[in-house]
Amino acid sequence: MTSPDLNLPPHHRPASLLSSRRIGAMILRYSYVLRSSWPRILELAYWPTIQMVLWGFMTLYLLQNSSILAQATGVLITGVLLWDVLFRSNLGVAIPYMEEMYSRNLGQLFVTPMRPFEFCVSLMAISGIRTILAVLPASLLALPFFDVWVFETGLPLMAFFINLLMSGWALGLVIVGLLLRYGLGAESFAWLGVFLLAPISCVWFPLDILPGWLQIVALSLPMVYVFEGMRGVLFDGIFHWDLLFWAVGLNIFYIGLGALYLMAMFHKAREMGLLLQQGE
Repeated sequence: MTSPDLNLPPHHRPASLLSSRRIGAMILRYSYVLRSSWPRILELAYWPTIQMVLWGFMTLYLLQNSSILAQATGVLITGVLLWDVLFRSNLGVAIPYMEEMYSRNLGQLFVTPMRPFEFCVSLMAISGIRTILAVLPASLLALPFFDVWVFETGLPLMAFFINLLMSGWALGLVIVGLLLRYGLGAESFAWLGVFLLAPISCVWFPLDILPGWLQIVALSLPMVYVFEGMRGVLFDGIFHWDLLFWAVGLNIFYIGLGALYLMAMFHKAREMGLLLQQGE
C-alpha cells in the first residue's frame, strides 16, 4: 500500500533528520566516477607511494648515520604514511565537490531533496574510501622496499588512522565552505590548507622541539596528539590513552565546527544565487 506522504509535493513531505538512501546515492555516484577512470585511481596511489619511497631512502641514510634513529626503524616512514592520511582525507572531501563545480552540477544536486548535512556525510564517506585506496598500496610496498611493516602496531595504527581521517574531514569541510562562498578562486586552499599546519603538526619531531608559545598553538590541533602517540608506540611501546581522548574530542569539535561553517556558507551561497553560477 502506498504511503499517503508520497502523494505530497517534496517540500510538503515530513522531514527526516538523515536519509541513508540519499547519502548512499551520493557515495555511489562518486564511486562510479572513481571507478570509471583508472587514471584517477592511479593518481590516488601514486603520490603516497612516491613519498614513501623517497622518505624511506632518506630514512635508511639517516639510520646509517644516527644512533637515535636506529632505535626506531620505520618511524619516518610511518609518519609519512600517516601524514598522507590527513592530506588525502582533506582532498577526498574537497575534490569531489570541486568536480561538481567543474561540471556545473550543484544546481541539479540541490534541486533534489538532499540536505546540505547529508551532502557533508557523503563527502566524508567517499573521502574515507579514497584515502584507503591511496595509502594502502604505499603501506604494503614499505615491506619489500624497507622491511617496515606498518601494520605491526595493530589497533593503535587504526586509532591513528581514524583520527587523522577525521582531522582531514574537518579541514575539508571548511575548504568546501570557502569554495561555496568564493568559488574556484579558493580551490588552492584544498592543497595549501593542510600544509599550513604541517610545521606545527609535529609529524617528524616531538612537541617540545617547538618554542613554548608555539606549543600552546600546536596543542589545539588533534593531529599533534596522534603523532605524539605514534612516537610513544614506536619508541617506547606505550599507547597513551590520554592522547587518544584529546585527539578524538578535538576532532569531534572541529568536525562540528566545519559542518556548521559549510552549512552557513551554503545558505549564504543560495541567498546570493551562487549555486547556479559556479563552474569552470
